[in-house]
Amino acid sequence: MADRPKILVTQQVPEAAYPLLEAVGDVEANREEGVIWSADELLQRAPGHDYLYCLVTNTIDARLLEACAAATPRLKLVANMAVGYNNIDVAAATRLNIAITNTPGVLSDTTADLTFGLLMAIARRISEAERFLRAGKFTGWGPLLLCGADVHHATLGIIGMGRIGKLVAKRASGFDMKVLYHNTHRLPAEEEQRYNATYVSLEDLLRQSDFVCLQAPYKPETHHLIGEKELEMMKPSSFLINTARGPMVDEKALVQALQRGTIAGAGLDVFENEPAVEPELLSMENVVLLPHIGSASHQTRTRMATMASENIVAHASEQRPPNILNPEALV
Repeated sequence: MADRPKILVTQQVPEAAYPLLEAVGDVEANREEGVIWSADELLQRAPGHDYLYCLVTNTIDARLLEACAAATPRLKLVANMAVGYNNIDVAAATRLNIAITNTPGVLSDTTADLTFGLLMAIARRISEAERFLRAGKFTGWGPLLLCGADVHHATLGIIGMGRIGKLVAKRASGFDMKVLYHNTHRLPAEEEQRYNATYVSLEDLLRQSDFVCLQAPYKPETHHLIGEKELEMMKPSSFLINTARGPMVDEKALVQALQRGTIAGAGLDVFENEPAVEPELLSMENVVLLPHIGSASHQTRTRMATMASENIVAHASEQRPPNILNPEALV
């Protein structure tokens, strides 16, 4: 009887993921809540496993992949419990015939919900107002108390009109917002009509939007997509929303723009050097900060977890993983 494959789960994940994995292999798992293995610890633990189940908090670089490819048994597949995969050196994995999978689609609606919630929170000063009340500062209603910005009929600019961007546009329709978008490729006319979205250049989007929402994938071309020059193009009354990836925004430039009043505020669920946050942001009232919870509903995280497991199960069963990113690595 052939040896059962060895599977390493790098961080605690929803319970539904484990039975699927245990049905096809021997599972070693980090089940300590909140514990994230360091790069060195991962390098020590991962080699000798057939499958690696990881999260965006794990850096799966060429050094780790090469060590895993040289070990016995050799690594066959990395299942990333996320839609984004900038934490993985996919090129190195492909060169080493290591398959990479992700969990697309399932988190789109949940992340769009959070995006719109963040937009509402910064526009209407919800977090600031709650802190004000909890601090005992609320002594009575006043006509100028914590006035914010209207969301209805405002102009929303979406950078990146993929799954999540389209769903954010769909939510904006309920607020009668004007939707502008910028994307690598223009959408077909019927999709533009469906989402009531108008294609514009990045520069026009920044200049015209009351809310600029980042939904593009992170890659070298989108690193610091929003920097000093782009922030200067935005309205002094506008807000920046980022629920995509932190390094798309030059955080130091953002701090300066907020301090100078170049823009009115920002809502951030992701950070350039996550989990570290620029210290100045922490003390700003015109910023809403969240700890990367875009997909954090029980239902969605459970589905993400089982989808990652299903990719491993498929490969272990000699089937094509449903969410393979580099099919050329399958041997």
